[in-house]
Amino acid sequence: MPDPTIDQVLTPKPEARLRIYAWSFNNPSPDYAGLIKVGQTLQPDVNTRIRQSQGQAQQAYTLHTPKDCFAERPDGGVFRDSDVRQRLIAKGFDNPHFGGSREWMRCTPADVLTAIVELQAGVELSGTHHETFPMRAEQAAAVEQTYAYYQDRWAEDAKAVPRFLWNAKMRFGKTFTGYQLAKKLGVKRVLVVTFKPAVEDAWEADLKSHQDFEGWHYLSAHAGGDPATVPADQPLVYFGSFQDLLGRDRATGNIKARNESIHLTDWDLVIFDEYHFGAWRDSAKELFEGEDSAVVKEADRLEADLDAVNEELEVLSEAETEFLPIKTRAYLYLSGTPFKALATGEFIEEQIFNWTYTDEQRAKAGWAGEGHNPYQALPMLSLLTYQMPDELLSIASGGEFDEFDLNEFFKAKGTGVLAQFEHKDEVQKWLNIIRGSGPAQAIESLKTGTRPPWPYSDVRLLPYLNHSFWYFHNVAQCEAMRNLLEEPQNVFWHEYKVVVAAGTAAGIGLDALPPVRKAIGNGHDTKTITLSCGKLTTGVTVPQWSSILMLRNLKSPESYFQAAFRVQSPWSIKNPEGDDPHAEFVTKPNCYVFDFAPTRALRQLSEYGIGLSPGEPNPERAVADLVSFLPVLAYDGANMTQIDAGGILDIAMAGTSATLLARKWESAMLVNVDNDTLRRVLDSEEAMAAVEQIEGWRNLGDNVIETIINKSETVKELKKKAKDGELSTKEKKELTDEEKEYKSLRKKVQEKLIKFATRIPAFMYLTDFRENTLTDVITKIEPDLFRIVTGLTVADFDLLVRLKVFNTERMNAAVFAFRRYENASLRYTGIDSHEGLTHIGGYDTVVAKETVETPA
Repeated sequence: MPDPTIDQVLTPKPEARLRIYAWSFNNPSPDYAGLIKVGQTLQPDVNTRIRQSQGQAQQAYTLHTPKDCFAERPDGGVFRDSDVRQRLIAKGFDNPHFGGSREWMRCTPADVLTAIVELQAGVELSGTHHETFPMRAEQAAAVEQTYAYYQDRWAEDAKAVPRFLWNAKMRFGKTFTGYQLAKKLGVKRVLVVTFKPAVEDAWEADLKSHQDFEGWHYLSAHAGGDPATVPADQPLVYFGSFQDLLGRDRATGNIKARNESIHLTDWDLVIFDEYHFGAWRDSAKELFEGEDSAVVKEADRLEADLDAVNEELEVLSEAETEFLPIKTRAYLYLSGTPFKALATGEFIEEQIFNWTYTDEQRAKAGWAGEGHNPYQALPMLSLLTYQMPDELLSIASGGEFDEFDLNEFFKAKGTGVLAQFEHKDEVQKWLNIIRGSGPAQAIESLKTGTRPPWPYSDVRLLPYLNHSFWYFHNVAQCEAMRNLLEEPQNVFWHEYKVVVAAGTAAGIGLDALPPVRKAIGNGHDTKTITLSCGKLTTGVTVPQWSSILMLRNLKSPESYFQAAFRVQSPWSIKNPEGDDPHAEFVTKPNCYVFDFAPTRALRQLSEYGIGLSPGEPNPERAVADLVSFLPVLAYDGANMTQIDAGGILDIAMAGTSATLLARKWESAMLVNVDNDTLRRVLDSEEAMAAVEQIEGWRNLGDNVIETIINKSETVKELKKKAKDGELSTKEKKELTDEEKEYKSLRKKVQEKLIKFATRIPAFMYLTDFRENTLTDVITKIEPDLFRIVTGLTVADFDLLVRLKVFNTERMNAAVFAFRRYENASLRYTGIDSHEGLTHIGGYDTVVAKETVETPA
């Protein structure tokens, strides 16, 4: 598929609302006496639709509903004419059929209006299992692949406890598909465990709404219920959080009494949801950094628990698991960004099902099946970045890349109505700028003759900002922004209802969602801005959110895109006229991420693209694949242009110096020293012989890898005894000593591997080749020179790479960064890159495909 054009990126947002209507003939035939027809339409004039439905035999009729009777629920969702009829049937009214027509009801106009009002008010229909949709092709494939793997493992070993990972982006339908897997397995006890309790909303709704799960029981700490009370022959799903299930009674140190039956139950399947949050220190803690003291305290407590969880997950055995401790037959791991698990080789290829954003959008673009395109309503995400004027950059630039610091720029103090930005005047200028009304923007527009699409000024973008999410660093910033938007000079912003979804006052987890949904309502008659510093960035669906403003620094692409994908929820009306089940009106074809720190944003995008394609050795090709479906527009202070993968990598590496390149090769993220990786090395004689050739390795002592694994196992056992209060004073000292020793040894191993990694750029500098990827280093270099510089043979290095001792994706990025830096230096002196190596586009290509202007 060709890359999206600017016109596709800035597609005007379609507007339509579903209307319900009811009418009856003025002079009905005997068959239609006392009957009222209930229908629906997107057409603004329901009478036009009624006349169309009558065809050529036009007859006089009476309309019993208002012309603008909208089929909209309080949360912004829509109901259908069939829901109205179902409501009437549930009350005992007759629904006669005339051939294929089922729209007629034998009731009074008042009965119809009552049913409509009840649905508009959010009254539940009788019988909750009303959904009937089948699995999409990729969902069915995930179930079949996982089922087959489990069966193979159990055939090999009846006591095996297999593990499988679904690397599936948000909107894959992991809850529905996970339940379908459980159904295919024929299991009766399913435990869903998560690091993010806010995702419970989806797990409960999917089980209770689809007819495939009629008769299943749903229990949780929030919903109530004891697994022991559900008959053994009836399917049960229990939803729990690590925070709760790891928790102990403070007085006795025992498992919480209400969780005892969970620990005693023999579970058939345990599902770890939002699994990437297990890599707590790498990404998830960012989501809590800005919350107030009570939330931070809870996060700190949870971090300590998760450190122990991570330690246990590292040595999780398929044959015997004492995690939590809970017994199960199989594990399923779910994550949209499991980059760490993929990089460390925690799951091998046959244990992974992949479904990424690019897979989804490629399926949408290439749909050639019959009937309805199931991907049609999934909007395309676009990233728009803006370079701020010098007057704003000057007050908040710094860091290793000397770039715009969003946390500093929006720095705030105070609480509640007293919260204020420290750079209030500059933040006010920023508010004016994003409306396109800043003086500098006016001057640039006069100079260039163009007006770039500022978020709150471009007529194509404004409708997508009717309901937006502004993502800040902490609670004070959220409250300061609300206060500023409410000041008298900001008349434009008074059209928007501002909701602060931050801090304990907003509620914990899902409790922060109802005020947002109430403010948005049907989404058509309202405008809202949701301010958050972490809440509602995972596990929630708000269809009307169409844009997110990234107003904080985020270090990890996992956190960045978990938040960004909040606005990619579908918003559409299926079968709008009630006469074509394959028809769908898409209210939100596009959605947008707006970022005001371009270098940082594009660095996140490039890392995300590379992380999505662990099998792709060339970073530029990986990024190119992503941006073919996630286009990027960048404003440089004068023009906004669309840029390609090469341009994105150039900007992402802007400011890269030899010093910064050296830091890339000194990063602990380049090597993996977890137990799984060390076991793979220990089990290979060739790998053990290879690592022993690394400088200084022998100084670590004999059997260092085996010692680390054994001591970590000992520590695990002692920690479990400590939780149960069974440690003696001697054992407590042993625990401390053992833990210190194995962690110290692990760090020394890591340091030796990093020291080896730093030799690679030295080798690349000496060789005549211009390496693009790690594959180039392994296959296209001078083997004698490589051994002299690094101490290893090419074959040894290749083996360690395949065993995941080195993080392939991060090392590829480091190789690629070195190559681009080296090429730029060589081109400056008139020397071109070596031909014949992997190459996509120009290494110094920033393609200004089109200049974006505001339409007249």
